[in-house]
Amino acid sequence: MKRFHFALILAGLLVLGASCKPKQSAYKQVYEAAKEREVQQSASQPTTVIKDASPLPPVEVSVRKEKVEPVYATDAAGLKRFNVVIASLSVKINAESLKSRMENEGHQVILAENEQGMYRVIVASYDDKNQAAAKREDIYRTYSAKGDTDFLRRNYGVPFNDLWILEREY
Repeated sequence: MKRFHFALILAGLLVLGASCKPKQSAYKQVYEAAKEREVQQSASQPTTVIKDASPLPPVEVSVRKEKVEPVYATDAAGLKRFNVVIASLSVKINAESLKSRMENEGHQVILAENEQGMYRVIVASYDDKNQAAAKREDIYRTYSAKGDTDFLRRNYGVPFNDLWILEREY
């Protein structure tokens, strides 16, 4: 009888052990869902080519339209229609940390939040699209001329080629 109980308990433990699968953390699921939404949004946004008078060929600049609001009231006056975005982060503390590091380097940084809860780290804001495109191009050329296109990723954890222009919708 003891052997039967022992075998029954052992079989039960084997069934329970085989059915347990590692589960993704809730954080990872939320993060992947947010990234998927952002990829879908960026794919649906039109891309505009802005030409300037420089001798170099025009660079294709991604312009996305979003409703964004400044995270801090002190940034409200600086947030204009066309914004050069250096990073998009889903966690506020990470966006604040990047903002702090960029400000320590002498940049004027604005944090804005879109309707999906993504934080946009903005390094320049203008009323004119061509000025925003020129600033984005300036940042791009500054680092590519130095041959240091990995500068932003190395120093700030931001992919260099992810600079884009946000057109603010009101």
